[in-house]
Amino acid sequence: METVSIIIPVFNEKKTVVSTIERVLSAPTPGWKKQVIVVDDGSTDGTAQALIPWQKRCTVIHAGRNGGKGKALSLGFSKAEGSLILIQDADLEYSPDDYPILLKPFENSRVQVVYGSRFLGSHLSTMFVYALGNKFVTLVTNILYNTNITDMETGYKAFRKNVLVDVSPIAASRFDFEPEFTAKALRSGYQIYEVPISYFGRKFSEGKKLTWRDGVAAFWTLLRFRFWRVHRAKDML
Repeated sequence: METVSIIIPVFNEKKTVVSTIERVLSAPTPGWKKQVIVVDDGSTDGTAQALIPWQKRCTVIHAGRNGGKGKALSLGFSKAEGSLILIQDADLEYSPDDYPILLKPFENSRVQVVYGSRFLGSHLSTMFVYALGNKFVTLVTNILYNTNITDMETGYKAFRKNVLVDVSPIAASRFDFEPEFTAKALRSGYQIYEVPISYFGRKFSEGKKLTWRDGVAAFWTLLRFRFWRVHRAKDML
């Protein structure tokens, strides 16, 4: 049985990180063993202490300082042992109950990258400006990269480990990981397979960290990797 490495980047999520880990460990992954990697990205709210009891059941990494989601994921990728990688945010906006939906397409060897789309599945109503910004950067992605995905910014991305060779090194530090990964994957010739997922979005008052600045960064990241040369890990070998 092959392994799926589930990477959980965490920054100041003391209130939800334990529930997230519990749900990830108990979630079904039909046909796959689980390796759970939790990356504490320099949290200052007690998250690091909350992770201590889980060090025997998970691979726990503590970054020296806060570097952002992109940096945390890069640390997690370096410890991934599975042939498949799945990204799980620590705020429970995305439900681990959807793992079977995300993993099912990989039964077909042609599928290399799977995105869980919030706009194809059931979801709580979200803030209008946030939803509009998401649709805009997804539209830009489709135009620039000649594709037709519905949710570029989704936090539920799963892919075969070999894809990392074509998208690494990751330059992103914050949430610009989403457009960078998407841009590099598409430029490398990978097609994105989308599946519907459930979504329980938070409000800013509940701790949501994404802002309009991240939308602007996503736009420029998409432009950058469309027209600039992409330096890939295999080019450096």
